[in-house]
Amino acid sequence: MEKSRNLLEKLGYPAVEVRDLPTSTKRFPDGAQYRIELPSVEGPVALKELLKAVDEYGLTIHRVSQGSGIMLQTDEEIQEMCRLTAERGMELSLFVGPRGTWDISAAPLTSAGKSQALRHEGVDQLVYAMEDLIRGANLGLRGALVADEGLLLLTKHMKEEGLLPQDFVVKVSVQMGACNPVSVKLMEDIGADTYNVPSSLTLSKLAAIRQATDVPIDIYIEVPDNFGGFLRYYEIPEIIRVLSPVYIKFGLRNHPDVYPSGKQWEATNISLVRERVRRAAIGVDMIKRYCPEAVTSELGAEGLGVPVVPAKVNS
Repeated sequence: MEKSRNLLEKLGYPAVEVRDLPTSTKRFPDGAQYRIELPSVEGPVALKELLKAVDEYGLTIHRVSQGSGIMLQTDEEIQEMCRLTAERGMELSLFVGPRGTWDISAAPLTSAGKSQALRHEGVDQLVYAMEDLIRGANLGLRGALVADEGLLLLTKHMKEEGLLPQDFVVKVSVQMGACNPVSVKLMEDIGADTYNVPSSLTLSKLAAIRQATDVPIDIYIEVPDNFGGFLRYYEIPEIIRVLSPVYIKFGLRNHPDVYPSGKQWEATNISLVRERVRRAAIGVDMIKRYCPEAVTSELGAEGLGVPVVPAKVNS
């Protein structure tokens, strides 16, 4: 294996798993090591409940993300979510619209075709996704989730052509699935501003990825059941130390799949977001107890995709 490992080293990648878990010296632009994300905030009603719970627990949440996406919200709903997060200096990240599992193709729903599940099938779906991004940006949005390599590359070109703002944060979904230093570095090279790594990677594998890439890493501490259902709370201090800059992300086990969401799931979504905040409070207590010296960001910090309001609608 010597020749293969030598080539990795020559190209600037780790040649073995980084088992000594070195302390990362990389940081967010403001010097912080970690920020906190809460996912699956499905619409403005759920967002309002989340913000109430955040205030009750006295937490700082830097990013909220949402899986149903730009496509399935009205202009008014997106603008309201933008306004609510902009007022606090929080990043808002909404998923891009039509993808494989919501299309007429059966392949993403088969056991062998799951790897293409959130990719955009064909040119038309790429165009639809680009239009979703443009619409969101015109409504004030400054962050979105993508799960397709082609769209990711296109976001880079869209910024160059002025179709997206330069400060638009492109967050790559955990469902992209890149899980080694070379593949994650490729995602960075083609446009990823932040990358959600698979949740089951060991610290040594994650450390190797951190050696190869500079973008913030996003990682679930509590993982939804369909991604494995892991709970990694006691690993938080080491995750911050080894992976900085890192988004600590609190999903939730034992909950229904609410995607794509809507009014039919509203009561459930309210319950789910409040429990995610409680889980985040447990995680923050872990940080205070075991690594109180770890540095976090203030709201509105540089690099956060804080929405712009009021927005000019031109979708």
